[in-house]
Amino acid sequence: MFTDVMEDYLKAIYVLQTESGPPVSTSAIASSLDKTPPTVTSMVGTLAEHDLLVHEKYKGVELTAEGERVALEVIRHHRLLETYLTEHLDYAWSEVHEEADALEHHISEEFERRVAAALDNPTVDPHGDPIPGADLQPPADDGSVRLTEFSEGDHVVVSRVSDRDDEELAYLERAGITPGTELVVVDIAPFGMLTVETPHDGEQSLPESVARSIRVEPVDEAVA
Repeated sequence: MFTDVMEDYLKAIYVLQTESGPPVSTSAIASSLDKTPPTVTSMVGTLAEHDLLVHEKYKGVELTAEGERVALEVIRHHRLLETYLTEHLDYAWSEVHEEADALEHHISEEFERRVAAALDNPTVDPHGDPIPGADLQPPADDGSVRLTEFSEGDHVVVSRVSDRDDEELAYLERAGITPGTELVVVDIAPFGMLTVETPHDGEQSLPESVARSIRVEPVDEAVA
């Protein structure tokens, strides 16, 4: 059995690995979890002792097969819980992250199975993030990239939105920017604002930090 904190670290490292590839720097882990570097270094040592990751000094860490399995199980719990809360308990998509964080470490495998069955075994959560299957194999890459990587005039469709900031999620919902929404990049300002046009809510200006949290695909690839 692993502690909640250990599982939180493994989950964060897995997400960072999928975003940027291994190795993952301890500074990136500290930023993701809002921890101090000494705290991260101590936990990295603990995880390495349990053969959950490999740490190469001055380069970073990479999950072992067992570390990845544990991370995927926690992520599966988290994303199934987010989906259940929105679909069956009328939570807004901006309210479910913290609830799922609190519950993800403590549900049984039988409870997980029943939640998945009640939801008809979904493949994505309310934010568009892929839900690992019961076999805990890594989900296939959906090919999406950050909105900030596109240019003026590009037509894209939203695939995923980061669930890490409740206020950002509430703002994006009000702006009509959710998974499945088609957008046109209207303007990219030199001072960090990106303006998009939405189908029903007109033009919306997004700070670069918010635009980076939105992953999209070109419309022609997404439709194909």
